[in-house]
Amino acid sequence: MGPEALEPAHARSAESCLADSGVEAQTGLTEAEAIRRQAELGPNALPAAVRKAWWRVLLAQVQSPLIYLLVLAAAVSAALRELADAAVILGVVVLNALVGAFQEGRAERSMDSLRQQAVRSVRVTRDGVERTIPAADVVVGDLLLLDTGDAVAADGRLIEVSALEIDEAALTGESGAVRKQTDALPKDSVLGDRTNMVFSGTHVTAGRGRVLVQAIGAGTEVGQIARLTSEAVEPKTPMEVRLAALGRTLLIVAMGLFLAVMALGWARGMPLVDVFMVAVSQMVSLVPEGLPVAMTVALAVSMQRMAKRGAIVRRLSAVETLGMTDVICTDKTGTLTRNEMTVTRVWLADGRALDVDGVGYAPTGAVTAEGGQPIPAEDAGLRRLVDAVVLCNHASLEQAGEGAARWVAVGDPTEASLLTFAHKAGVDPVALQAAWPRTSELPFDATAAMMLTAHRAQGGDERMALKGAPESLAKLCASVVDGGGTKAIDDAWRARAHAVSDAMAREGLRVLAVADAPGGLSDGAGFHDVAGRAVFLGLVGQLDPPREEVAASVEACRRAGIRTVMVTGDHRETGLAIARRLRIAGDADVAVDGPALEGMSEPDLMAVLATAAVFARVHPAQKLRIVTALQAGHHVVAMTGDGVNDAPALARADVGLAMGITGTDVAKGAAKIVITDDNFATIVVAVAEGRLAYANVQKLVLFLLSTSIDEVVVLLLSLALGYPAPLAAVQILWINVVTEGTLTVNLVMEAPEGDELEHPPVKATDPLITRSMLGRMALMVTAFVAATMGFYAWRLSLGEPAALVQTETFTLLAVCQWFNVLNCESAWRSAFQLRVLKNPWLLGGLALANVLQLAVVYVGPLGRFFHTVPIPLQDVALIAVIGSGVLWVEEVRKVFARRARARTLSATTDRSSPPGPATSTS
Repeated sequence: MGPEALEPAHARSAESCLADSGVEAQTGLTEAEAIRRQAELGPNALPAAVRKAWWRVLLAQVQSPLIYLLVLAAAVSAALRELADAAVILGVVVLNALVGAFQEGRAERSMDSLRQQAVRSVRVTRDGVERTIPAADVVVGDLLLLDTGDAVAADGRLIEVSALEIDEAALTGESGAVRKQTDALPKDSVLGDRTNMVFSGTHVTAGRGRVLVQAIGAGTEVGQIARLTSEAVEPKTPMEVRLAALGRTLLIVAMGLFLAVMALGWARGMPLVDVFMVAVSQMVSLVPEGLPVAMTVALAVSMQRMAKRGAIVRRLSAVETLGMTDVICTDKTGTLTRNEMTVTRVWLADGRALDVDGVGYAPTGAVTAEGGQPIPAEDAGLRRLVDAVVLCNHASLEQAGEGAARWVAVGDPTEASLLTFAHKAGVDPVALQAAWPRTSELPFDATAAMMLTAHRAQGGDERMALKGAPESLAKLCASVVDGGGTKAIDDAWRARAHAVSDAMAREGLRVLAVADAPGGLSDGAGFHDVAGRAVFLGLVGQLDPPREEVAASVEACRRAGIRTVMVTGDHRETGLAIARRLRIAGDADVAVDGPALEGMSEPDLMAVLATAAVFARVHPAQKLRIVTALQAGHHVVAMTGDGVNDAPALARADVGLAMGITGTDVAKGAAKIVITDDNFATIVVAVAEGRLAYANVQKLVLFLLSTSIDEVVVLLLSLALGYPAPLAAVQILWINVVTEGTLTVNLVMEAPEGDELEHPPVKATDPLITRSMLGRMALMVTAFVAATMGFYAWRLSLGEPAALVQTETFTLLAVCQWFNVLNCESAWRSAFQLRVLKNPWLLGGLALANVLQLAVVYVGPLGRFFHTVPIPLQDVALIAVIGSGVLWVEEVRKVFARRARARTLSATTDRSSPPGPATSTS
């Protein structure tokens, strides 16, 4: 084996690869050798995922402090013979475990989708005979035969091609089919530039070829992506981290509370059994049993709203995580752009610059000169260029339905857009191609960077058409079209053409040069055969146009404190131009391509993230690295993608967003959310819903903890002041059932307040309970305790019966909590804006809570069970008035909150912000 054999296949000649594989180019492997190799290397299939045992998956769902506390609460409730309460708590634990276990199979489903991509059957040459075999039987060294429409079953080195074009977008992210060739390439060529290779999971869009298989199954590029996807560690969601921290805190506080109550009761000389019952009930009351279910409902409600707007949520946790997102890494093609190549600019060789109207493949629009003057179809310079791009073309256009929007490209999108341009210029491509049938061609050659077709009319006239890279095509041309004739090319013209080409490229246009030549193509001739005869006709600039609504959505993200970063398989300059057009990038921002990223150390990457608005020509492992680096900087990252190559990054991101239209099953399986319309604007809508879900969960936590803490403080204060216990243990548990069972789920059904995108996202490191929430909680608890303890002490001082005072205090505590749920609807809106009417679920919950409390007080059997006595009706009104004090205190605070909010919004509106990243990534 010589030194050349040590090089990768794309860097070696086809002959060397054949010799190294021990394969004859015409006969292929023998059947016996193929069987031996399959026995040695295994089938051409991805390895099956190792699935966890169902009991391990289920057990993993209950390993958190909050769950431990709920289980303890259930045990204590059962010990107190509150079997119904215990059953409800355990039901919550089981339900959350089952839901979590069901969602655990996401990685396995991603792997299943990858395996399902396998091609069922393929054509190979063995023993000198073409035969069809199952794709799983392909081995390294097989000669794979490809034709238009075939799916590629393995990675391999091309040894023969004829106008072969392959769509590799799912693997590389490159928009448009890739023209293949057989020459050796530089060793450091990136995946998207390896035009002499084919890859498993891609599809042939045109031409044919023969391939020497180099890798199968797990050894293919798709196989390596499968491994990256399976190894990608999905991070815990910020909400999961916050709830775990809350659970640990509550566990410590509950145990401390138990000891404090026991100590006070013992010091007071109370019966040990009674003290123990009250202490345990208080510990149970501190546990927010309804929080897990209510949080699930909050996320589910947002999930339903998002589905109606085009975002299908596959995992509930993704809803709240998306609301905390501060960086969105988005693909370009199809997400920010329409995924429809369009000719927008033409520069004729005589110096005229033309604009082309219309978007997409629909042949509607016009070609105009500067100033908007129409160009007549008979214009000699334009007609000659149009003829050339139509003849040197393998694509076609089809109308799939009624209306302009139903035109689709068949073949290379770049070539299809040239046919649309021809229609706009008044030329019928079908008629022209029929009048000038193709006699021969030189397919696109990566080294020459051009293609050529030869044609002969029925009268015997011959002509050739060429298109390719401007710098390459210009070398073959000695003259340029000038009106009805030609003129010689001079240095000034070359400099001008070069400047125009560079300017078009900087605008994000894909630039093609066009030429023609008289006569035909000799047998065995190459591109050099037309050198000096070719006439330069002009430059054509193509653009995958941005979606009209994306710029506004990017701006909305910027105002919301979310940075948008483009991660694309297209070239760096193209990506940067589109990013600047959409205000993703500012003048100071840069684009980083794959090779540059490959050479960066981790500190260098972290430093460049601050100004990198575009990552271009990146491969799957690099996408994964970008996401991981952003997460290391404490960012919550959403990643969009549609191809196989996006799967590892989608799985690793905090929120993977797969495209529903163009997305592969692999991408959808790895993602947590599927965007059904492939539109970036839909992502922004989903972010708002995610923020609403998180805000509603915070409202719920505020309500639950403030109501729990006030019970604790009232009990401790009464014991410390020498009063008898104001509540029986069963009454404490009942209040929890009434408030949590009838109001908590209803509170998270709150509708949007409209300001979800007017503030920065919650940071991943921020606690669930913020300082402002703590301040509100302190104010609420103070109002609670003042009302409840003041009323309790006053009624006892009047000599009222102990049973009546306890019943009235019990009811007052419930009434305070009913008013408090209105406080928690908004941090700044007044409860008197009748927002409760916009949430019929909450209104119904309040009505039900009132009915249940009245039943406990006035229904005899229930009264005996809950140690209550009927309250005189005149005292009911008094209790309602005193309980409303909780609402009035919060209303006063909200007056000042609204004034502060108005000043903040005014300052934000007046402050101008430059385009570019909304937040620093350093």
